[in-house]
Amino acid sequence: MFRSLTPFRKACAKVKLSGESQKIIYKISCQSLQHEPRPGFTRLLPHIDLPVQPVLQALERATHLKTLQPQMMAGPYQGLLLQMLSWMIRPRRILEIGAFTGYSSICLAQGLPDNGHLHTIEVNDELSSLFHTYVIKAGFQDKITLHTGDAAQIIPGLEEAFDLILLDAGKMDYPLHYELALPKLRPGGFLLADNVLWNGKVVSDFKDATAAVLRQFNQQVLEDPRVQSLILPLRDGLMLVRKHDI
Repeated sequence: MFRSLTPFRKACAKVKLSGESQKIIYKISCQSLQHEPRPGFTRLLPHIDLPVQPVLQALERATHLKTLQPQMMAGPYQGLLLQMLSWMIRPRRILEIGAFTGYSSICLAQGLPDNGHLHTIEVNDELSSLFHTYVIKAGFQDKITLHTGDAAQIIPGLEEAFDLILLDAGKMDYPLHYELALPKLRPGGFLLADNVLWNGKVVSDFKDATAAVLRQFNQQVLEDPRVQSLILPLRDGLMLVRKHDI
């Protein structure tokens, strides 16, 4: 496939073909294959084509084979960011809303201390078996609890103060889930919300119902005096929110 390409074009093709996690970097770095790379591009490649833990590679394959919407999975690039954020924060308690097959759960659990625990919520009980299989393979069966059902019903019953919360369930429910989850977040804690750019539709498509709700949600968080926030243009948009100290 790459036989007729120059070394630079091979590098660009490698980035492009390595999956959705590299799309942003591909677009930035390879806007035109007509030009040779700027100095430093080849030095960038090792930082964007990173090794992935075998259990996460296996889970990614299983998710593509066994689910209808594998794109809902975080993926390697965003997964590594979640791991790094968890390692930096060192949360004792994590709440994840929207488990899917467990990729993000396993990534977030990397930063838990010995006495730490992650609670995750998934509405689709058909995913439970796949989820538990890979959580066990990752060795986190004693640190991760899966709650199956409606997050709006489950969140109020969680008697915990969380250090880190991830919103990644139904996008139409983000405004509600945010208001339910934020009181559970300790002062100084962090909340992440995935997919807040919705493939760019939040700024370009005013007929898309999901984009309209996410646009409302983004404004809701921006105007919330309880928090400070920013949006990282990573993958489909990741919002990072810090709850103010009391």
